[in-house]
Amino acid sequence: MSSLDGKVAIVTGAGRGLGRAEALNLAKEGARVVINDLGGNAEAEATAVSVVDEIKGFGGEAFAFFGDCADWNDSEALFKKTLDTWGDVNIMVNNAGFCRDRLIFNMTEDEFDSVVRVHLKGHFVNMRHATKYWREKCKADGAPVYGRLVSTSSEAFLFGSVGQPNYASAKAGIVAMTMGAAQVMYNYGVTANVICPRARTDMTNQAATAHMFVKPETGFDTFAPENVSPLVTYLASPDAGNVSGQVFVVWGKQVTVIDSPKEAARFESPEVWTPESMHSSLGEYFANKVPVRDGFSVIPTE
Repeated sequence: MSSLDGKVAIVTGAGRGLGRAEALNLAKEGARVVINDLGGNAEAEATAVSVVDEIKGFGGEAFAFFGDCADWNDSEALFKKTLDTWGDVNIMVNNAGFCRDRLIFNMTEDEFDSVVRVHLKGHFVNMRHATKYWREKCKADGAPVYGRLVSTSSEAFLFGSVGQPNYASAKAGIVAMTMGAAQVMYNYGVTANVICPRARTDMTNQAATAHMFVKPETGFDTFAPENVSPLVTYLASPDAGNVSGQVFVVWGKQVTVIDSPKEAARFESPEVWTPESMHSSLGEYFANKVPVRDGFSVIPTE
């Protein structure tokens, strides 16, 4: 039997790119998959339906659900439809998102709000409905459930990409929220982990770094979304039952586990701190350090 036989998975933004690759990989391992996408136009809906058809073509089960991943009511309806159809939800993969890149002194309020909404709130509403369902099921059954949360962040949360103050902030929030969910849900049988993928998607194709993700004419395609999906499937599997509260950077043939932040230095004062004593203690430490500049940047043209 496949490792995910009988399990039910929801993948947001699954009509194309990373979400599509993740949905296909989950389905190939036996999961029944809900292809969630925004819809709203014929082309987008046809793309999502094509993923459903592809899954059914190799003997899997899937259906498409169109709705806004960051809308409370749409998310609630998504879970209701899934439960009405298959009677359970086991895996929640939050993937959907978009970018509105601009330097902070040029960014509009809407460019900030819209990106934070789809990424951070989009993760929250689906995680909230999933965790509520799993908690109530655990209490009703008197036993741990099978629950897997997979969140999608970015290395931008580590480096604060200068052209993406909205995106980087949302991705940092996703990590923090997922770490909290991992702690509170583990005793219910639920794991929660974060992936930071490097892959060629609609988002990277529109960014200033698009040239980095060009598909090679020959040889291994380092940034193919299909290189990311096996990690998602693994984290969704029974084999990863003891993996929770982790952050992974994944791309090409490489997976890196990101450790928690560690202390770099500690300073203590025999007296109450003053600005002068702060400078006396910290000034020497920072004297030869260069401020972080453009550590991982996507710099738009305006």
